[in-house]
Order: sequence, then C-alpha cells, then structure tokens
Amino acid sequence: MNIQIFGKNKCFDTKKAERWFKERRIKYQLVSLDKYPMSRGEFDSVRRALGGLEPLIDASARGYASLAYLAFEEDKIERLLDDPRLMRTPVVRNGRLATVGYCPETWAGWQ
Repeated sequence: MNIQIFGKNKCFDTKKAERWFKERRIKYQLVSLDKYPMSRGEFDSVRRALGGLEPLIDASARGYASLAYLAFEEDKIERLLDDPRLMRTPVVRNGRLATVGYCPETWAGWQ
C-alpha cells in the first residue's frame, strides 16, 4: 500500500485518520495542505476516484460562498487548488483509490 493522507493541521478527522493508520502499523505519508497544496494531477486522480467534485467541497468552510456561486466546474477546481481550506479533509489516497473524511471501513478493505 502507498497511503497518502492530505489534511489540514487543525483538522480533527485528519488526526483520527493518522492515528488509525499508526495503530495498524500501516506506513503513510502525511501531506499538510496548509503548506503543500495538491498538484493538479493528484487532484484529478482523487476527483475521478470519488466520482466527481462535490465530495471534495467543504460546505462549512469560511470561503464556501466564493466557491458556491462559480458556475463552471473548471473554475471551482481552480479555486479549490488555490485555497485548499475549502476542501474536505482528510483526503486519503491509495494508488487510484481515494476517500474523503474519516472512513475506516473503506481503509480496512484496502489491506
């Protein structure tokens, strides 16, 4: 397994996901979206795995209004890449598979 956890420093679910993998001694790479935003290729891979853009959008984020009124999906993607605080976290990738949020049932099936 090649696990990557994309998360925010103050995100409780990111910390829970990190703990879940640690407890099972599964190696992972933690990527702080605050310092290192996702590349376009990583973002597109996650978006395809999730079946669209909507699961990645955090409707409770402060800047959500600036994203909600964008008409075109490409504009929303650019906004999410520019401001990762608008993204739901953690985003957990295992190759071409991905989840958003705390999903231990799905991760258990990856082993």
